[in-house]
Amino acid sequence: MDNGSTDGSADIAHDFPGVTVRNLERNIGFASANNKAIFECDTEYVALINPDVFPEKDWLERLIAGAEQNPNISMFGSRQMMYGEHERIDGIGDIYHISGLIWRNGFNHRLSDRDLVSREIFSPCAAAALYRCDALLGVGCFDEDYFCYAEDVDLGFRLRLAGHTCIYVPDAVVYHVGSLSSGGRHSEFAVYHGRRNIIWTFIKNMPGVLFWLLLPMHVFSNFIAILYFAVLGQSKAILRAQRDGIKRIPKMWRKRRKIQAYRKASVFDIWRVLDKRMIPFNRKG
Repeated sequence: MDNGSTDGSADIAHDFPGVTVRNLERNIGFASANNKAIFECDTEYVALINPDVFPEKDWLERLIAGAEQNPNISMFGSRQMMYGEHERIDGIGDIYHISGLIWRNGFNHRLSDRDLVSREIFSPCAAAALYRCDALLGVGCFDEDYFCYAEDVDLGFRLRLAGHTCIYVPDAVVYHVGSLSSGGRHSEFAVYHGRRNIIWTFIKNMPGVLFWLLLPMHVFSNFIAILYFAVLGQSKAILRAQRDGIKRIPKMWRKRRKIQAYRKASVFDIWRVLDKRMIPFNRKG
C-alpha cells in the first residue's frame, strides 16, 4: 500500500513476485493506509513492518511460531534493535503509563539476558508486529483520525479492552532506524501528532473508575509536556497539539462509548498491565 511515495520504491516493489502494490495518490497516513491493506487480507495473521525496519531473514517465521505456540494470544511484538547499534534496544513492546504517557520499553538500553525471555507486554510497536486478523477486524483496526503516532498503542489498548493479550517474541529480531520519514522524534510533525494522539488514547480507552482517578495525572502530564517541548523550541507544535486534542474530545467521547460498550476486560485486567511508576521514565520494565 504505497502512501504517495516519490522515491521509486513502489516501482521496485512491483518487481517482486507475489506482491500486490496499491498506489495511493497522496499520503493518507499510517493508520488509513494500513487499514486499507488489512481489509484486503483473508489470512489468519497480519504482519506489519515499517519501511525503516530491516528484519532478520527468519523474523516472520519466528513471529508465526510464537503465534502458533500461543493460540489464545492475539498480538505479538518483535525485539527491535537500533539500526547501526546492534547491541542497543530500540524497543521490546510499548508501555502505557497510568498518566497516559507511552514509550517503547527498553529504548536505548543495552541488550541483557532478560531481553531474551518472552513475556507479556502491553502492546506491540506496529513498526514490526504480528496480529490475528480476526482480532483486528473485531475492533475496527487503526483509528484513522490519528494519521500516525500512538495509533498502535491505541489499537493495542482497544484489543486489550476486547479481551485480547500480547506477548513479546524475543527471537523475532528487526533493526529500526526510527522516525525516518517524520523528521525525528522531536520534529514539529512528531510532537504535534504524538501529543495530540496521546490525549485521544486516554479519553477513548481508560476504563471505568480508572478514567476519573487518573485524569488529574493525565492533565498534569500534558502541562509538563507543554513546558518540556517549549524548552526544546517546539512551543507552537505542542500548543497546537493540545488545542486540537481538546477540541475533538466530544468526538473521542462518542468513540469511547462504543469502545467501552464492547469491553470484556475488567478494570483490574487493565490496571494490571499499566505502568505505575510515580515518576515515569524509560527504563527496562
